[in-house]
Amino acid sequence: MAKKGALIGSIVVLVSLVLLLGVAIGRITVPGEEIVKEEIVKEEVPKEEIVREEPGQTRQVVNLYSARHYGVEPVFTEFTKETGIEVRFTTGSDAALRERLKAEGRFTPADIYIAVDAGNLWLAAQDGLLQPVESEILEQNIPANLRDPQNRWFGLTQRVRTIMYHPERVSPEELSTYEALADPQWRGRLILRPSTHSYTQSLVASLIAAHDEAGAEEIIRGWLANEPTLIDSDARILETLAAGGGDVAIANHYYLARLSEADPAFPVRIFWANQGEDERGVHVNINGAGVTAHAPNRENAIKLLEWLSSPGGQKLFADTNHEFPANPEVTPHPLIVGFGPFTRDPISIAEYGLLQATAIKLLDRVGYK
Repeated sequence: MAKKGALIGSIVVLVSLVLLLGVAIGRITVPGEEIVKEEIVKEEVPKEEIVREEPGQTRQVVNLYSARHYGVEPVFTEFTKETGIEVRFTTGSDAALRERLKAEGRFTPADIYIAVDAGNLWLAAQDGLLQPVESEILEQNIPANLRDPQNRWFGLTQRVRTIMYHPERVSPEELSTYEALADPQWRGRLILRPSTHSYTQSLVASLIAAHDEAGAEEIIRGWLANEPTLIDSDARILETLAAGGGDVAIANHYYLARLSEADPAFPVRIFWANQGEDERGVHVNINGAGVTAHAPNRENAIKLLEWLSSPGGQKLFADTNHEFPANPEVTPHPLIVGFGPFTRDPISIAEYGLLQATAIKLLDRVGYK
């Protein structure tokens, strides 16, 4: 009987073990227990998630921190199609992405920093966040005044910030220069961007370069004396102008291009500022990029910048947002060609960075909010 009892006990233990094993792998149901199915989940990397490649990995990627977020997907898709290099990007403001690069230091996954303002590119270079790039392709494709003297960043497209007006309330003959918007005739009729935006800061930096600090201050005080409406969005500036909330404004050209493309009857017109015989030309800023100081995929980053500066990449990158190409060999989108010819200020874009701190202090001093 003892042997029989021991045998029964062994069988019970064995059955129990089988049951437990069955529950563990989800194939046997225990009364009162829910069936558990083991699933293998393949995690997909989000489209905007940055991946830092480890040494020895063979997957071809390039990681971007980009303030330019509109129209980039078809551009990067084409680059991948032509080169086999996958583009991963995270978007944010110029300043926020620059601070992120600082915080990450040598552990950053970012290979390229793309900014929509020359002043922010200059600051990134000054902070040691970008590295010099020796590339005959970039130097041939991008004019010297649209890139850093030390080749730490390169302009990719041009953004013209100029005067906009409502044709039913303003005649183009009444318009001339940025400086003339300080005339009392524009009191209560002017719309501007706030002083905190980089577009305003770079425009004021260009005025300092043209007139020195005292001269620029007089112009800005004149603008403020005209009690301008401040709106922190170029698109809303133009929509407000169209709706009768002002008569003249300063905005980037491509916002009008977008709105006009969507509505050919959109009632706002563009006026190229400072085109007189003795004038310096209209203010131009850039959308540009540089290779980060600790880029884990440096060669791929250079390949992408070279491709973006070359005719095929330039055309696609500029046209998706109706910007003017940096490469003078590339023809702009027909819609912005229709805005008419203009003379641009020949100032080196790097000056906007050099004078940015002075511009910000000036804006604070005169009470430009």
